[in-house]
Amino acid sequence: MRKDIIAGKSITLYTTSRLDRPLVVLNAHSGDGSGVWEELLKMADTAGFCDSGTNLLVVSGLDWNRDMTPWPCPPLYKNGESFAGGADEYLEVLVLEIIPSAKAYICGEPSKTCIAGYSLAGLFALYAAYRCDAFDRAASMSGSLWFPGFIDFAKEHDMKKVPDKIYLSLGDKEAKTRNPLMQKVQENTEALAEYYRRLGIDVDFEMNPGNHFRDVELRCAKGIAAISD
Repeated sequence: MRKDIIAGKSITLYTTSRLDRPLVVLNAHSGDGSGVWEELLKMADTAGFCDSGTNLLVVSGLDWNRDMTPWPCPPLYKNGESFAGGADEYLEVLVLEIIPSAKAYICGEPSKTCIAGYSLAGLFALYAAYRCDAFDRAASMSGSLWFPGFIDFAKEHDMKKVPDKIYLSLGDKEAKTRNPLMQKVQENTEALAEYYRRLGIDVDFEMNPGNHFRDVELRCAKGIAAISD
């Protein structure tokens, strides 16, 4: 494990000893991703491997409501924090500074570079495909696909690089909320999964038990494993 600070972001890199294995970028709300890494190691052990076979780059210390959102949006709740729409600015730092730094410390050259995220970071993972060609695959776990205008944006714009695989997941109780915007999360996620399939993308869509806050680390690990095969 290697830790660093780049452009004010906290960077944690977990590596595999296996050569030329995938690099997965996980944007995290907090922490260093150790719980997600532990879940990946458990999965590997169950499958009979000595390590995860994946290089995991965890980025935290983010200005969450700014760095992970594609355009401004008012707060979801009274007295809540608004969404500043700074994803493009952060994405440039991620692609030009953070990822190249990480690649210097892994074994060989990544067979693929992937991006993953939970909640707003799941939204960002999909948005990134429309703004850069740095990623081969994407995973959006409990992604904030209720975000105003995103579904229309996704259908009306071309991706800079079409992923060969996209993993989507959601909790089966996430749409059961009083907030009218967030009530659309399952409908929007299912619609986007179908749209991506029509584009010829291999889409893996999984429903998990529980609300948005249940089994977050496990759900992240499942998504990362799905795009690292």
